[in-house]
Amino acid sequence: MRKTEIQRPSSAKRTLLLIAIIIIGFNLRPAITSVGPLLGTIRDELGLSNWSAGLITSLPLIAFAAMSTVAARLGNRFGNMRMILTGLILLTVGIIIRSVAYTPLLFIGTAMIGLGIALMNVLLPAFIKEKFPGKVGRTTSIYSTAMCIFAAAASGVSIPLASGAGLGWELSLGSWVLLSAAGAVLWIVVMRREDPVPEDEMKVFVARKQKGLFGSMLAWQVTLFMGLQSFGFYTLVSWLPQILTDYGFTPSAAGWVLSIAQMVSIPSTFIAPLLAEKFSHQSGIAGAAGLMYALGYGGLLLGGSHAFLIVSSMLIGLASGATISLSLAFLGMRARDGRQAGQLSGMAQSIGYLLAATGPIAIGLIYDMTGSWTIPLAVLTGMCLLLTASGIGAGRNKFVGEPQPEESV
Repeated sequence: MRKTEIQRPSSAKRTLLLIAIIIIGFNLRPAITSVGPLLGTIRDELGLSNWSAGLITSLPLIAFAAMSTVAARLGNRFGNMRMILTGLILLTVGIIIRSVAYTPLLFIGTAMIGLGIALMNVLLPAFIKEKFPGKVGRTTSIYSTAMCIFAAAASGVSIPLASGAGLGWELSLGSWVLLSAAGAVLWIVVMRREDPVPEDEMKVFVARKQKGLFGSMLAWQVTLFMGLQSFGFYTLVSWLPQILTDYGFTPSAAGWVLSIAQMVSIPSTFIAPLLAEKFSHQSGIAGAAGLMYALGYGGLLLGGSHAFLIVSSMLIGLASGATISLSLAFLGMRARDGRQAGQLSGMAQSIGYLLAATGPIAIGLIYDMTGSWTIPLAVLTGMCLLLTASGIGAGRNKFVGEPQPEESV
């Protein structure tokens, strides 16, 4: 086993690393989830169509897909911590640029935000596998919960900041630069306390190719699980407020329902990886979460009272929390070491987020074509059934690129 793979940080360093990981979690979603409640306002002020407004949420996912193809290699070549810092800097600059009420800058800044978050998305699971190899589930639980808390808060405060505080959509979205800038400063402090990885060992990592993953059924199931849960989540944050508004909710109330849906995801986000770590197989947990997703979107499809729609939204939130943390945990659990975790993370997130990027655009386009949410919600319900099937496969107790245990007998 390589020296870099068996190094363990001291207790003090582990605590500092954990705090740094939590700070990264805080920054992974607010720049995106804060957009949904303001999407209608941005669309109207800039004269965008529904599908192009959906692109505001989908563009980061396209950037996720593009950057994820090279993020693991960049992390191996220049160091995971250095590239995570680069991600924080890109996120900070992107938030600033996006906050200008000019359509080209809106999309440029949004793309930069996606590139920055993609670096952190891909490299954190590999970083966790390397630094906390025996506690992948617990560490993933902590940072994914931190991610969901701030994702929910961002959705809830967007309209109050824009309207109540009189900041407008520009400064409401721009306010999250304070969090990313603070995260970058803290990450620099943490980096200075870390022992550098020898350059020759970095080159060895770069020289090792990503073999076996594209021929692994398990790797594809992990990838599909990652992509479909992201498809459901980013469609939720993009269009749930508009769906609920069309059902008779006020824009402010619809924004708070989205926030509540994400708040209730926090317990499932935290618990799912902890449960997963206690079992050799996670198929049952992943399958149950997928079915809960289908029930939630099916409830929105049926319609009904405001209370029923809120409960359906909360079911989606619970399922989204469990599936996002499970998908992140699978990146470490289905890999033998940090290097393989980085490769699996790059594959799953590049292909998975490319799939997810079609969500807000496709759902917005179908709505534009039909003038109704019936077909879009039926599509989402069917997607959740595919999510369930892929989760059952991804939860099998084996490693990517290797034969199934029964095939070795």
